[in-house]
Amino acid sequence: MEIKIGTYDEERRIVPVTFRQGEIVHERQVNACHDESGAYDADATARRIEEIARGVSHKIALGIIAATPASTE
Repeated sequence: MEIKIGTYDEERRIVPVTFRQGEIVHERQVNACHDESGAYDADATARRIEEIARGVSHKIALGIIAATPASTE
């Protein structure tokens, strides 16, 4: 699975993430992790995203997440 982590949104405290497995692309926002001082923790966030990716991969295998049909326009 290919994972692309976007830029941290400080105001919303999220990062946009794109998961790609074969022809299937799944995009979602992930709550960012923060350290004890409240600062954004990129390493902890990346670990969280890896955990989410395992779930996304499983849902793709089950057909719960599927490719979006191409637009006819």
